[in-house]
Amino acid sequence: MIAGPASRRAAAFAVLGLLLVAVGIFATLHGVQRIPLETGIRVLLGPLLPDALQPDVPASYPAILLTLRLPRTLLAIIAGAGLALAGVAMQGITRNPLVSPYTIGISPAASFGASLAILASGDGGAGSYAPVVMAAFAAALACAFLVLGLSAMRGVTGTVLVLSGVGLSYLFGALSSTMQFVATEQQLAVIVHWAFGSVNGATWPAVGVTGLILAVAFPVLCAHSWALNAFAAGGDEVASALGFAVARTRIVVTVAAVLVTAAIVSYAGVIGFVGLVAPHIGRLVVGGDHRILLPFSALVGALLLLLADMAGRMLFAPVVVPAGIVVAYLGVPIFLHLLLGRRRQGA
Repeated sequence: MIAGPASRRAAAFAVLGLLLVAVGIFATLHGVQRIPLETGIRVLLGPLLPDALQPDVPASYPAILLTLRLPRTLLAIIAGAGLALAGVAMQGITRNPLVSPYTIGISPAASFGASLAILASGDGGAGSYAPVVMAAFAAALACAFLVLGLSAMRGVTGTVLVLSGVGLSYLFGALSSTMQFVATEQQLAVIVHWAFGSVNGATWPAVGVTGLILAVAFPVLCAHSWALNAFAAGGDEVASALGFAVARTRIVVTVAAVLVTAAIVSYAGVIGFVGLVAPHIGRLVVGGDHRILLPFSALVGALLLLLADMAGRMLFAPVVVPAGIVVAYLGVPIFLHLLLGRRRQGA
């Protein structure tokens, strides 16, 4: 019996979900210090047990798992899922497959805010993690709402939104370059490392903030999946004819995507490839229905970034390569393989 589209999609979700769990467990337990699975489970359950039943494990294991690796794994999953969701949303409302969450200037704006905070700290960024995060987040939001304001003056269309974002990207890129030009060698090293994009040094507050914003934005985007289908099918005219408030929908979806992206960038730096390629991989596997594409792309993005981070810290140990660099090396071959395979099937 030939499986239908619904069965194939369910199988794809199941395989991808199980693979994400398996890779997450492996990434959490493996590194410079390998921790056995049974020991890792005992450590994770330790805080829930009374003192008399606390697991007998090396003293360093709880710190490694609970302070270093588990937050890093969770932040990679959240960041990958959030960037992928934002990419699907932005590509849907603009009807442009080349659009990513950074197209409207979030990336250079966040880089400018972080650079400004690093320069203002006077210590090369040492001990100034919170100000850098807040400055990057504030600058990214300021850029996004400036883009929306400029677009509203000409009518909130996909073309105006993209062009406004491109213009402001150049502006904030120039401002970021100016900050790097006047920075000291120590400050410049911190700025460049932040711009690479990495989940190294992830903390529980970072996981909590990004996870909370993603938990709020995800149902908002899913609630607009029918509108995104209308935009993707025929643009503003079709969406309006079907009864959707075009301008309001575009603003709500953009704000949700911006909030997720800004939060992720402020904690993890610029990881630009996931939001572009994960939606395409999702469309090639499950089709263009945004009701299914949104959650599936989130799983693809989470797995892609988690694999990139794991490869960056294991393949080149003791050197840790930022995930923002590795993700392009991993994602491009996967994307090209799926794209060429689908074209051969179509032929």
